[in-house]
Amino acid sequence: CSHSSIKHRHSSMLVLSSSLAAVKVSPLIEKVSDHKDFKKLLRTRTNVLVLYTKTATSGDSYLKLLSDVAQTVKGQGTIAWVNCGDSEGRKLCKKVKVDPSSRREGAELLHYKDGTFHTQYNRPATFKSMVAFLKDPSGPPLWEENPEAKDVVHVETEKDFRKLLKKEERPVLIMFYAPWCGVCKRMQPVFQQAATETKGKYVLAGMNVHPAEFDALKQEYNVKGYPTFCYFEKGKFMHHYENYGATPKDIADWLKNPQPPQPKTPEVPWSETDSPVFHLTDESFDSFLEEHPAALVMFYAPWCGHCKKMKPEYDEAAEVLNKSPGVLAAVDATVHKAAGDRFKISGFPTVKYFEKGEEKYTLPHLRSKDKIIEFMHNPQAPPPPEQSWEDRPSSVSHLGSEDFREALKKKKHALVMFYAPWCPHCKNAVPHFTTAAELFKEDRKVNCLGLFPNLPNSVTHQLSLPHTHTHTHAEETKGTCLAILFATIYHLKLRGMDEKKESNVFWL
Repeated sequence: CSHSSIKHRHSSMLVLSSSLAAVKVSPLIEKVSDHKDFKKLLRTRTNVLVLYTKTATSGDSYLKLLSDVAQTVKGQGTIAWVNCGDSEGRKLCKKVKVDPSSRREGAELLHYKDGTFHTQYNRPATFKSMVAFLKDPSGPPLWEENPEAKDVVHVETEKDFRKLLKKEERPVLIMFYAPWCGVCKRMQPVFQQAATETKGKYVLAGMNVHPAEFDALKQEYNVKGYPTFCYFEKGKFMHHYENYGATPKDIADWLKNPQPPQPKTPEVPWSETDSPVFHLTDESFDSFLEEHPAALVMFYAPWCGHCKKMKPEYDEAAEVLNKSPGVLAAVDATVHKAAGDRFKISGFPTVKYFEKGEEKYTLPHLRSKDKIIEFMHNPQAPPPPEQSWEDRPSSVSHLGSEDFREALKKKKHALVMFYAPWCPHCKNAVPHFTTAAELFKEDRKVNCLGLFPNLPNSVTHQLSLPHTHTHTHAEETKGTCLAILFATIYHLKLRGMDEKKESNVFWL
């Protein structure tokens, strides 16, 4: 063999070796080159992130990262790789009109949702961002991805948190938050602006402590709601930042002279305000109804958000009506419990119409000033209540606490939806779930589609269902944003709930 031939052969071996090294990626990353296989992948998977590369090696940095991501999102998302540099891959890339060679790194990431193209992945190429994206492709970016939050120190682990407190000489104000919390989202721009304005003198940090792994940390610093702000000097906890305002200037001014939380100004009871509504007590209730033959009574709780929203509407309606053709009254059912118990008040607000001292109608649809005035001028029975899901004919089996476990023991496969009748997301899911039950009615592989509205604590604990609050009562704590998470659907692959190791849980 000539020297040039040996050189050429050696060169070819290097290319081949390099190519083989490039494709040694996690088995969880699906290598696709055929167009039919690609279409099948999109048809059978609902959440797919595809890496298109110019050559076998141009995506190496991505593939190493995506291998770790694929392991974490296993069962929730799929990662695929198309090498547009080989002959088959080139045809596929041409058909889907993707050209990674036009990209600076020779690689492009595209996301497909429910079988069709969804979006180009243009968030940071980091493990945390990619995992967050695949777990919620339509969700908001992480806080640290916002360029305007560059002056906020983003803390990921408890170890990082302890390290920050130990090493940082400057005072530290940390915001403990949850990603879903609306108040936190509104505070983030304020906090990051304060971080920029106080940069160099103070450290403003943010930490998502919603995951259960941070429960001990939350207990340590009395984090009862989100966001909670904790102030430290030389690693020592000093104060909570609370009730001192919610602007960047408020935070900056407080940092110059940190003080313990300011007591919250107590809310003036509705009955003590200049309200045109008659406020009743247990003692005055019956005599008031005797004196007023047409009365609308609102049973409320001071902490109830829906009640707070309705109060101004109710006040305005009372002012317009001015006792004619009837009067508007209210009862704080948390104080005057006898009245609430007597009329079986289980949720707030509850509005009832009384005629000549007798209860005539319960009116859940009356919430606005105009509707209240319209009703009082022409009192009519409310529309009939919506038929409950259990009472509607369908192929869905409805389970209760008494037969939940026994029913599952008899079924090899069961798709169970845990719901609350008042929950809007559940109501939206009902027709789709019912249609699915019809489709699987004759399918022996899916023997049971069961639903269960009121779970005992033992079941919620065993299935690790998220804690929920009912619509009738929710403890209001400082800066708390309560997430109501219902319409949780589980696939229970088991003959009995006790065989926990055989159960697969899917969040849909």
